[in-house]
Amino acid sequence: QVQMAESGGGSVQPGGSLRLSCATNGHRGRVGWFRQAPGKEREGVAAIDRAGYSLMATSVKDRFTISQDRAKNKVYLQMNSLKPEDSALYSCGASNKMRLTLREADFDGWGPGTQVTVSS
Repeated sequence: QVQMAESGGGSVQPGGSLRLSCATNGHRGRVGWFRQAPGKEREGVAAIDRAGYSLMATSVKDRFTISQDRAKNKVYLQMNSLKPEDSALYSCGASNKMRLTLREADFDGWGPGTQVTVSS
C-alpha cells in the first residue's frame, strides 16, 4: 500500500470555505476522502477514480467537490458553505476497487489527516 498525506485544513467560520489536498504518492486507483469527529465513526465524504468520475456523500454533495491533478499526484476536496457539523479530522485513503465506493473497508494507506474546525 501507499501512504497518503493531507493538507489544507484549518479553522473557519460557518459559511466559509477550505480546499483540502491529498498527496497520493502515485497511487493509480481510486482515492477517497473520509472524516471523523471525536466520539464518532469515520464516514465517507467523496471518492474519485482515475478517469475523474466522482462519488459524493449525500450530506455534502451540494457543498463539496472532489477533483484531481494526475500530473501532480494530487486529489482535492473543495468545501464550501461549511457548517459546524463538518468539523472533523479529514483523511484520504487509497482503494483498488474497480468501482467507486465510500466504504471505509475498501480503502487503505490512510494519511495522518488534516483538521477542519468550523465555529464562530
